[in-house]
Amino acid sequence: MFEKEMHQARQAQLIREAEEYRLARQATRGRRRRGRRSAEREAEGRVSGSEAREGRGSVRAARA
Repeated sequence: MFEKEMHQARQAQLIREAEEYRLARQATRGRRRRGRRSAEREAEGRVSGSEAREGRGSVRAARA
């Protein structure tokens, strides 16, 4: 009886972990899609404040 209860508890835990993992992956994909869509709308893309300040006076080479 005890082994069956332990098995059921472990099974429930694995199901919860799988659901959390699935939701995390789904959220990550959604953020990537939103990022791509916003980048497509903006010709140059967005530059954050710290990168803009550091980049003044020098131009970075584009990666191939």
